[in-house]
Amino acid sequence: MKGTLILLDHLPGRDGPVEAAALMRDGRLEDLLIDSDAPRPGTIYRAQADRPVKGQGGMFLATPDGPAFLRQVKGLSPGEPLLVQVTGHAEPGKAIPVTTRLLFKSRHAIVTPEAPGLNVSRQVRDEAARDALLEIAHDTLAGHAILDRNGGLILRSSCEGADEEAVAEDIRAMADLAVQVLGDVAGAPEKLTEGDGPHATAWREWTEPAQIETEAGCLEDHGILEKIEALLRPAVTLGSATMFVEPTRAFTAVDVNTGGDTSLAAGLKANLATARDLPRQLRLRGLGGQIILDLAPMPKKDRRTFETVLRAALRADDTDTVLAGWTPLGNYELQRKRARQPLTQIVTEEMLR
Repeated sequence: MKGTLILLDHLPGRDGPVEAAALMRDGRLEDLLIDSDAPRPGTIYRAQADRPVKGQGGMFLATPDGPAFLRQVKGLSPGEPLLVQVTGHAEPGKAIPVTTRLLFKSRHAIVTPEAPGLNVSRQVRDEAARDALLEIAHDTLAGHAILDRNGGLILRSSCEGADEEAVAEDIRAMADLAVQVLGDVAGAPEKLTEGDGPHATAWREWTEPAQIETEAGCLEDHGILEKIEALLRPAVTLGSATMFVEPTRAFTAVDVNTGGDTSLAAGLKANLATARDLPRQLRLRGLGGQIILDLAPMPKKDRRTFETVLRAALRADDTDTVLAGWTPLGNYELQRKRARQPLTQIVTEEMLR
């Protein structure tokens, strides 16, 4: 199918239906969101400082969903309450990663407490559109209490061409929520807001024009279950080449093979195909942390070309990724934020029946 398609459905789980959303472009699966029992990124807690970890410069916190870990702590004493937000998914047996830099994010607007200023996404390049959006922001927040708290606002790229009242409503809703949460610091550990589930996240993040289907069973009708099964296997076909994506406890290993191609440029072609598809594969599989690429043999002079293609592919991906570079053995390393829970930890047998 040509065009963009968004599928909002539920999959069977052990304790009832589980929200799931899929984004497809021209018949290819581009993104996949499946709910789980883990705390959702974006959840805000009133937490309580528990014990410092001096060697790491952090602090363990008590929350209603278990221990959390806050990095780079200064001036925080055990027993002190504070507001924190979940930034990603924890590895099994580890504390929930959180930050004190709260963000109140919707489809069109992001309210940033203690980060003043009204800003428009750089992707909105039309100056007249930028000026119009800033005017909406000024009019909507005039006299609002969030400004008294030194708060700021970011207008997202989805604002361009959007209904003005919808943009203003998003700004008001996020600013009101921010003021409400920021005024609720005192008390025992408590969950103050729940992070968005797959359907809400799809509405918030997948803003391009698309056909939307919400009928029960639409994921199965479009072959998404088979695609999920394929994602649980390491092999990824890239034309005549193959990429194997295999997570371990320490890192994710990516091995690239040229397959039946015996031409002089086989290694470069396989590596460039890997660079183009790697961000999508990591996103769909929910993989982060250290990524080590064992690439197919290619001349050193082609390394720059590989890096250029990989950077271009990562620009279309919204997960923070650091290109660490080449190792002495000729492998290439990435460091990627653990923004999602690995697919292998979410998918159950019930979902694929």
